[in-house]
Amino acid sequence: MNFRIGHGYDVHKLVEHRKLIIGGVDIPHSKGLLGHSDADVLSHAIADSLLGAAGKRDIGYYFPDTDPRYHGISSLLLLSEVSKMLNDDGYCIGNIDCTLIAQAPKLSPYIEDMKNNIAKSLKILPKDINIKATTEENLGFTGRKEGISAHAVSLIEKNHF
Repeated sequence: MNFRIGHGYDVHKLVEHRKLIIGGVDIPHSKGLLGHSDADVLSHAIADSLLGAAGKRDIGYYFPDTDPRYHGISSLLLLSEVSKMLNDDGYCIGNIDCTLIAQAPKLSPYIEDMKNNIAKSLKILPKDINIKATTEENLGFTGRKEGISAHAVSLIEKNHF
């Protein structure tokens, strides 16, 4: 067996006049995340964890914010592209574990929808994705509601056909 593990981290600033998209879910909130794409912090952390596990460069290398093709793009589409890259290299996804860090809004009501969206993009089962949400007890930039961050750890395995 050839297992590989990868870690991903992403952070985006909360700003007015943007939608808050996390895990492909449009979450009602007074602010959204700033970014070139839809700024889906969770999908970006997952993409980086998968790319890292496969020994590849980060998400910004493959989908740069200087490329107009990615302006406003759904990060779920980027995840689909990452999945194809892994499949082309002979890897399959074992499981993904994630933590979202946000003081507000409460994210737990949206976790199942996030799991389903991500699973569909990666062509894996929702049971192979775990998403947790926590606050930082009003500490740091997330505690001050200035941004949202996410960590993800992925396990992949080399296919043996």
